Amino acid sequence: QVQLVESGGGLVQTGDSLRLSCAASGGSFNTMGWFRQAPGKEREFVSAISWSGGGTRYADSVKGRFTISRDNVKNMLYLQMNSLKPEDTAVYYCAADRSRLIYSDYDQYNYWGRGTQVTVSS
Repeated sequence: QVQLVESGGGLVQTGDSLRLSCAASGGSFNTMGWFRQAPGKEREFVSAISWSGGGTRYADSVKGRFTISRDNVKNMLYLQMNSLKPEDTAVYYCAADRSRLIYSDYDQYNYWGRGTQVTVSS
């Protein structure tokens, strides 16, 4: 049974950093990614990474501030978030799929975690 479990969220101030983690079990996934959903808004793409880590994609809103990485030995996915802004406040979800394509569309991912809350105060 596939399971994705996020951790590392919390309440921080503008300009602070957080590192999100996602522990994957029950399978191996070529593509993994992070999405987020703020209250009253649709789920949006944040970042995704290929199996090797050589391929990455970022939403324009987080480029230069967030870094995605993965450790395939430990079956872990990470999102290093720096220079956080209040508009980054959302529930962050880990997503995974066996496709080799790095999708930004959430409906292309078959496996999801339950999310971790990130709140950035101004």
